[in-house]
Amino acid sequence: MTTRLAFLGGVYSNYLALGATIADAKRWGADQIFCLGDLGAFGPYPDRVFPLLDQFGIPCVQGNYDDSIGHGLDDCQCGYTDPRDNHFAAISYRYTLENTSAENREFLRGLPSEIRLEVEGRRLLLCHGSPRRTNEFLWQSTTSTPFLEYLLEEAQVDLVIGTHTGLPWQRPLSGGRHFVNCGAIGRPANDGQTCVWYARVELEQGRGPRIEFAPVTYDHRRLANEMRDEGLPEEFIETILTGWWTTCLEVLPGKERAAGVY
Repeated sequence: MTTRLAFLGGVYSNYLALGATIADAKRWGADQIFCLGDLGAFGPYPDRVFPLLDQFGIPCVQGNYDDSIGHGLDDCQCGYTDPRDNHFAAISYRYTLENTSAENREFLRGLPSEIRLEVEGRRLLLCHGSPRRTNEFLWQSTTSTPFLEYLLEEAQVDLVIGTHTGLPWQRPLSGGRHFVNCGAIGRPANDGQTCVWYARVELEQGRGPRIEFAPVTYDHRRLANEMRDEGLPEEFIETILTGWWTTCLEVLPGKERAAGVY
């Protein structure tokens, strides 16, 4: 028997991409879809993502943004240190906080920090940043294999799936174990494409996991127009229209930043 699981993260209020991703995962034959957090930020109309998650029964992990919005904290706990990054993060956070209903903030407060599963004989841990910290950045270029081995050993699992960085990547580890960053569906992956990405994982007894990243197209021009109508920064809109990040860049390691145009 094969079990197909779909993992998406970094929704960032992009309800149009969320709907398109769910539809794509259903066409692929996903037995279950999971969301790994950060439901708000960046995009318009944050309350529009919640009915979709409810309609399709999608379990969610609590991201740093969800914790902050749910508890009405002063900032997004995004983990930025650069003043420019924090400037745009503050704009995004204020907008999301002001436009998320009390009911949905209560929902965000109640989300778990991790989800553990056993599927086809494999132990899975779903988190936002890393198994040890919600807002920990694990980058492909700077995260060592021994460190990932350590995280999985400490967590006593075979497969960790996270998000937070917004860039999809995966790495096989010893003993058939894997680390997967499912990327983000809220904005492009700083690759010059307007599509977004999520992770598909196939699990079968007696064999290693099959992992792929699937691109999703959606009505990004509509999203850009709605962002402009809501007074969100033109820098955010440019990212949606071009596929290149214009903000939250200083946190990127050199290799990941060099892949973009800014």
